[in-house]
Amino acid sequence: HAVSYREAGIWSAVWIALALAFNALFYFYSSWKFTQIGLADAEGEARRVALEFLSGYLIEKSLSIDNIFVFILIFGYFAIPQKYQHRVLFFGIMGALVFRAAFVAIGAALMQFHWVIYLFGGFLILTGLKMAFAQEKEMDLSDNLAMKLFKKILPATHDLHGSKFLVKINGIRHATPLLLALIFVEISDIIFAVDSVPAIFAITKEPLIVFTSNVFAILGLRSLFFLLAGSSDKFHLLKYGLAVVLVFVGLKMVWLNDAFGGKFPISWSLGIILGTIALFMLLSVLFPEKKKANSG
Repeated sequence: HAVSYREAGIWSAVWIALALAFNALFYFYSSWKFTQIGLADAEGEARRVALEFLSGYLIEKSLSIDNIFVFILIFGYFAIPQKYQHRVLFFGIMGALVFRAAFVAIGAALMQFHWVIYLFGGFLILTGLKMAFAQEKEMDLSDNLAMKLFKKILPATHDLHGSKFLVKINGIRHATPLLLALIFVEISDIIFAVDSVPAIFAITKEPLIVFTSNVFAILGLRSLFFLLAGSSDKFHLLKYGLAVVLVFVGLKMVWLNDAFGGKFPISWSLGIILGTIALFMLLSVLFPEKKKANSG
């Protein structure tokens, strides 16, 4: 069915509440565990890991907003009706969880080498600068390499066949626009994971926190999409806020952590990330994007 704005709002609130509930349980469990092993400042350490989860969740949630804009373009290109978009996103999110687990595992292994920290940090700084200053280009999926390769493997039809991903035409199995949209949703998530996973490793080196913060942000992605899909143009300045966040977490890895004795205060990180996102969302509302006048 077509997901209403009200339904999307309710489910977005539910997913956020579940993430916060998990964070509270994570705090209490960590406090108990650290006390059991005789850690001197068990409460302080538990507070630290809870804030690391919250910061990672906020980073992933913020970056997923940029991902949503790409989903809108994909659904528009393949002309996917709203009542089928939730089906594509459901399977897209399931695939994203698998890919994120792989990315976290690879990242955790690489983080054992100190030079990788500077590599990740430099990459995030460059990505943030590119996001802020690079000109936006119109997405041309017809000329995409993945599209060309896929069509060589499996023929595709331009017609929708209900909610089916595959359909037989003259005895030959064809991919429907739903399957093509799903493939591009997965590709876009993999591309975004290259940014978001290193960004959370800038906050914490604990793979469990990186993965769980990713999971809770991704699980709420579908409802967040339907909540923001109709108002994506209202946050036109948000990409600059995301760019600032990426540059900040990159600087944490290459400079700030060392400058603060090995660990930049996590409470400061959370405040900077939250404040930056809130500021640029507010600026987007205060200074709405000017509509281009139709010539002629």
